[in-house]
Amino acid sequence: MKIVIAGGGWSGCAAAVSARKAGAEVTLLERTDMLLGTGLVGGIMRNNGRFTATEECIALGGGDLFKVIDANCRHRNIEFPGHKHASLYDIATTPGAISRYLSSLGIEIVPEARVSAAEVKDGAIKTVRAGDKTFAGDVFIDATGTAGPMNNCGKYGNGCAMCVLRCPSYGGRVSLTGLAGITEIDGKKSDGTVGAMSGSCKLFKESLSAEIVEKLNKTGVAIIPIPKELKEDHLFIKACQQYALPEFRDNIVLLDTGHAKLMSPFFDLNRLRQIPGFENARYEDPYAGGKGNSMRFFAMAPRNDALKVTGIKNLFCGGEKAGLLVGHTEAIVTGVLAGYNAVRCGLGREALVLPRGLVIGESIAWVREQMATPAGSGKKYTYSGSVLFEHMKELNMYTTDIETIGRRVADCGMKDIFTVMP
Repeated sequence: MKIVIAGGGWSGCAAAVSARKAGAEVTLLERTDMLLGTGLVGGIMRNNGRFTATEECIALGGGDLFKVIDANCRHRNIEFPGHKHASLYDIATTPGAISRYLSSLGIEIVPEARVSAAEVKDGAIKTVRAGDKTFAGDVFIDATGTAGPMNNCGKYGNGCAMCVLRCPSYGGRVSLTGLAGITEIDGKKSDGTVGAMSGSCKLFKESLSAEIVEKLNKTGVAIIPIPKELKEDHLFIKACQQYALPEFRDNIVLLDTGHAKLMSPFFDLNRLRQIPGFENARYEDPYAGGKGNSMRFFAMAPRNDALKVTGIKNLFCGGEKAGLLVGHTEAIVTGVLAGYNAVRCGLGREALVLPRGLVIGESIAWVREQMATPAGSGKKYTYSGSVLFEHMKELNMYTTDIETIGRRVADCGMKDIFTVMP
């Protein structure tokens, strides 16, 4: 069986591993020359409810990528405003480690393969085209994400901020779901405007004071108060609403992921350089981080709780493509399920829907339900904060006790389900 995946971010990589382990031949098409997408400048794992979801996915048998991440962490069990027991992976070493792991499984990775066309016949995708090559498959997965392209960043944001997605060089994001003729869903802010801005930037650590660098290297976190006259309030525009807390407006919050992760969508460079310790500050990503950032949550796929795209017989989705789910953990767990179900679809078997007694199953179903409501369509959902984390706590699902998580998975009859051949 041949599974073709469009998009090599965290979700696409997780789907590739899951489908390959289930016995399929897998081709992963990535628009740029590097895997992980926004994960190239991400780094935050296991904070708050993401710990629960991570360990649940491991107990389900889908924890391969989490194990690679854990082996490439710079800091573990750290705290910063509103977040506990977080891990920070190294953005320099993790992408290469993931790429090598996928290759070791025999997954075909095709870089600079921007999908531009899809052949649909009798309600199913037969082939996709990337550049001058055509790729045939039995089942397809859309993991193209929702960030960019340039026209969206210009229309709904502050213009192209020259981010790691590199649309000018490799072409903007193209949705496989859209190419297949399916009407997609745009995310909204609470005021009804479209899209949301990425929630953090990267500063060259070397451009900061020795005191800040020492603090970051030692503890993983540095919090520097912002003088009143220099404050900027970007909380409303963030895609990552779990970080839309007053502390992130009143302070420069830095996390050490190799570079210094600045927990703000953007911050005027001349203002930033007036804060002690930032006199020589320089942005690493996006290059125009003093003005703006990439815009996200455009063109999400209508889907069911098995992550099958509505209207196409052999198309699944994961990551932000599957809805208003924010973060690497969220992308990985949906990717794992999409990859597994793609193989089940190819075998003519019923797709797996994870039970709502599990955090992952509940989140996939609940977010779909919430997105169908006017109020819910203006929110963002993540295990690490905001409304989904609160929902987890209300259901008494949030825990850091690994044995409890394992028992919960076993009680649902799902222990190691992703290691069982479909």
